[in-house]
Amino acid sequence: MKAALACMRKGELVPDATVWEMVRERSHCLLHCGSFILDGFPRTISQAESLQNLLAKEDLSLSAVINYELRIDEIILRLGGRRTCEKCKAVFHIKERPAKVEGVCDHCGAALHQREDDRPEAIVVRLQAYDKNTAPLIEFYKTLGLILPIAAQGTPEEICQRTIQKLNQR
Repeated sequence: MKAALACMRKGELVPDATVWEMVRERSHCLLHCGSFILDGFPRTISQAESLQNLLAKEDLSLSAVINYELRIDEIILRLGGRRTCEKCKAVFHIKERPAKVEGVCDHCGAALHQREDDRPEAIVVRLQAYDKNTAPLIEFYKTLGLILPIAAQGTPEEICQRTIQKLNQR
């Protein structure tokens, strides 16, 4: 986990072997809960293939792969404006959901900070890694008929509602 955190702090993708080891450690959750959501995994074709192999071995399948669609400039604004409480981990945004007192958590009064991977230089690295490693997954899952595109504009509640609606339609 420490190796994964070190990569994420720099905005880099965590190596496949490290990610897969973390997934395997928790695979009992996938295999014994009836249904599951994987958030942010897989991020590479190699990870997707390993997941497909695990699911096939366990006679499980995916019903959908959600692809949230948002313009690059909006992604940069969202990530760059995010602030997190050092103590309770509440999340704020300097424009969309600001704290009542700048830099102070509304919930516990602790300081808010910008995550290392939300700093401009890390965002650039994250977007480059996405283009190189993650974007090809869209075609991979389209070929399998699993991609479910969702417009990611609006409030979290609006996006959640669109997601639930599309999943129910499937």
